[in-house]
Amino acid sequence: MTEPLEGIRPRSSDGDSGRRSRVLMKGNEAIAEAAIQAGCDAYFGYPITPQAELLEWMARRMPELGRVFVQAESELGAINMALGAAATGARVLVSSSSPGISLMAEAMSYMAGSGTPMVLVNVMRAGPGLGGIGPSQSDYFQATKGHGHGDYRVPVLAPASIGEAMELMATAFELAERYRTPVMVVLDGILGQAMEPVELRFRNPERHAFDWALTGAAGRPARIIKSIDLVPEVLEKRNIALQRKYAEIARQETRWATECMDDAEYVLVAYGTAARVARSAIEKARARGIKAGLFRPITLWPFPSRELARIARHAHAILTVELSSGQMVEDVRLAVEGRCPVGFHGRMGGLVPTPDEVVGALRALAGKVERTREREREQQKRHAGHAEGQSGNHRPVVAGPPEPTHRAEADVHASVRDGGER
Repeated sequence: MTEPLEGIRPRSSDGDSGRRSRVLMKGNEAIAEAAIQAGCDAYFGYPITPQAELLEWMARRMPELGRVFVQAESELGAINMALGAAATGARVLVSSSSPGISLMAEAMSYMAGSGTPMVLVNVMRAGPGLGGIGPSQSDYFQATKGHGHGDYRVPVLAPASIGEAMELMATAFELAERYRTPVMVVLDGILGQAMEPVELRFRNPERHAFDWALTGAAGRPARIIKSIDLVPEVLEKRNIALQRKYAEIARQETRWATECMDDAEYVLVAYGTAARVARSAIEKARARGIKAGLFRPITLWPFPSRELARIARHAHAILTVELSSGQMVEDVRLAVEGRCPVGFHGRMGGLVPTPDEVVGALRALAGKVERTREREREQQKRHAGHAEGQSGNHRPVVAGPPEPTHRAEADVHASVRDGGER
């Protein structure tokens, strides 16, 4: 275990200042210390709000421990330094925020193609462009659909609390080394800047001797780490091997959490800060007689599609809540495959939905579902009456399909914002 943290003042919730079980820490600092305690050998970064405190913490702590800290000249420099260090088998961390993450796309693709493990933290801010420093989840597509060029994916972990973020740092390094892949940890600016009491429980994943690492070829054959193959057939084989790896990750590493789902009729799907808002909205909704529950993806990729599909079979409807214009909602709809209506509520530009807004959107969605069901019941009654009349006249009955309800379904699936109806 790494040396104790001299700069942390323990604050016990029961007033006992001598107990060190819980301390008050800012999210960025807690994540940085969790990475250090997980055995991070080298950190490379460049200052950008709202993750600057992570870099500052590493700037103090890593030299104290005799480890590598480099504030690079740019995000491009940081990620390419990380590529070189990770190729030696070092446990490497890089952090930035949305515009800086965009600059790292090429090197991330190189690391995915060459099988170089590394952990990248994105404390997301509002965009597009330089945007603002407010919290956002608008980098979901960037993180989950392949950050850079080529057919590749990386595991993406999304904590909903500072304590969970600390736990997932060790997991991120484990996944990176187990599958020889970059791993992303994404959180919005609120989780990076907020302060919460956390327990100083850390985990240092087991170290392994890598037969691919570039550690000097004295006494052994030379090794090569590369992401280039100019022969198409050879490059296709590399891609096929990557796709098999991604399929294995999807089978083995999908993570999610649920709350209040035992009797839930309506399901909120959210991650990060949006999940915390959804949790409060569920309490308010249940107080108003709406049985709501929470489905929270912890791995944004691999997305827990199978588990959400199973829940959708019994749900009246699903409402996705995001700090964006609606990105994860696409994966939700793909998972649900029409088993139930899917609605959306989100805020952009650094704004966060309120629990009351979410309850309003949920009530609007529930109203649309009920109206659709009422129309279907009326149609069934009309068809039943028509069939009975035909039978009474002893005339052959040819049962036609019910009247189409596509328009109603489209209404139900439409986005709902601010509790109003489209």
